[in-house]
Amino acid sequence: MIPGVRAVVQRVKRASVRVGPLVAGEIGAGLLVLVGVAQEDKEADAEYLARKVLSLRIFDDAAGRMNLAVGEASGAALVVSQFTLYGDARGQNRPSYIRAARPEEARRLYEHFVEKLRAGGLRCETGQFQEMMEVELVNDGPVTILLDSEKNF
Repeated sequence: MIPGVRAVVQRVKRASVRVGPLVAGEIGAGLLVLVGVAQEDKEADAEYLARKVLSLRIFDDAAGRMNLAVGEASGAALVVSQFTLYGDARGQNRPSYIRAARPEEARRLYEHFVEKLRAGGLRCETGQFQEMMEVELVNDGPVTILLDSEKNF
């Protein structure tokens, strides 16, 4: 299995992330994106996922159909790094995170992903990389999509 940058994308009415008592990032309507990076991931993986997030048509149009992308719906994104997306609990109760990228490389690709979202015109808030965070959200729908750049290549 070839790794790929993974994301859990949730359509939200609002979302925020705190580090201790401080709000690190906060949005109204838009997307909460949890991002995990694997050891072998490259910039192309982060770029593919950013394009996919920017183009996902999961917001309602005037007819009430999920037909708009986040930018078309005037939404924003809150992006939070989450290495546990590469947790592997097959055959065990304690997940192994051996496939997750080392922090330096994961940070670089996480930041590249955020940069590509911003370059695509999306207002993008973030958590703080490699910190314990509290994430709050009001899921809208609920709509939750799993993305993996592995599926593209």
